[in-house]
Amino acid sequence: MAFGDGPADPLLRDAWHAFCERLKQAGDLAFKQANPADPLMRADALRFLTQNLGQAFPLALETKDPAFPQIPYFTHPTMKLGGDVSDFTYRQAWISGEHTYRITGRKGTARWFNLTVQGPKPDRIPGTDWPPLHEPFGDSPEANILGHQIVAAADGSFELILGGPPRDHNWLPLTPGSRKLFIREAFDAWGETPTHLSIERIGMDAPPPLPTPERMAQAFEWAGDFAYGLMRDWPEHAWMTSGGVCDPDQPNVFPDGKAANTADDARRGRMAANMVWKLAPDEALIVEMDWHDGFWLFGMGCVFGQSMDFLHRPVSYSPARTHVGADGVVRLVIAHDDPGVANWLDTQGMPQGNLGYRNLMSQNPAAFRTRLVPRAEVLAHLPADTAMVTPDQRRAEMLRRHRAIKLRFGL
Repeated sequence: MAFGDGPADPLLRDAWHAFCERLKQAGDLAFKQANPADPLMRADALRFLTQNLGQAFPLALETKDPAFPQIPYFTHPTMKLGGDVSDFTYRQAWISGEHTYRITGRKGTARWFNLTVQGPKPDRIPGTDWPPLHEPFGDSPEANILGHQIVAAADGSFELILGGPPRDHNWLPLTPGSRKLFIREAFDAWGETPTHLSIERIGMDAPPPLPTPERMAQAFEWAGDFAYGLMRDWPEHAWMTSGGVCDPDQPNVFPDGKAANTADDARRGRMAANMVWKLAPDEALIVEMDWHDGFWLFGMGCVFGQSMDFLHRPVSYSPARTHVGADGVVRLVIAHDDPGVANWLDTQGMPQGNLGYRNLMSQNPAAFRTRLVPRAEVLAHLPADTAMVTPDQRRAEMLRRHRAIKLRFGL
């Protein structure tokens, strides 16, 4: 048997070739203007693409049928996407307002947990002429529930229903446009445990159908658009549509007075700000913020928005893991090598990236201050009581990080 013997052969081969061509076009975008020509950064851009190829077809095909939903992680230590924050985990399930779903789980000890039902994806971001972000993003939140709002048994187990008749608790409504369940969990102290979750459609009584040639062709198209879209949209889409939250033309400063705090952000339960940083080999950047209540996180990202190596490197900080000065100021030092400062943010040797800030459980805006200083003089620009660590202490902290991150993802 050979090509042409089957009636669906031309459809399948043409769809596969179109996917491969789309993937080739996506790879070419690793060399676009927004990505500096530094060899590490060029390689990292292609790594961003190859990491996400691992989930292109799970998203496009294996978990796409809302009648048979699953809740996979779509970011983890070796797969980054969507401006992910190092101390978050992100999961999603394709759903439909045509069905009713049962989620069973057991609460972990992570400080923050949120489930959001996402609705239709508009042709344009509301109030703008900009198209939305690539799939699976760009849809609008319809309803959400926070972890503390979920009623659970003494052992933390719970059942949550999506859709169907209203319930007094542990229920989220669905609409005809509901299409996705978006799940985020944020961790503070090392050792916090994740929430275990499983989803099923109520009334499921038969296995899913096998993919037809037509369905495979659709999956090839979706996966190709996904791969091309992530390389096309990051980071420029965020720069253009964030309302000034991140300004690449003003590196090393957080845009003055800017923080994402729209109605959609409120429904997501967050405030956000981002800064593009650029460092020469002999420079360091000091970032200051007055301590404030709430649950805030800082995380380092690469040019395409993906988080840096949070499994092995000190690229994120949260209240439980941050040393605060006697004057009530949080000071972080971005540097290419370890300055011995406890709150060091590792650049991974890259000359450019971004620093993201998230504030959960509070509406207190942060005021940021930054100072670009010679790397050799960084300690002279810090208070005398700045917390320091020895190389042995840094290695011990890295091991605590490594074990805690693996615990979050079950690795």
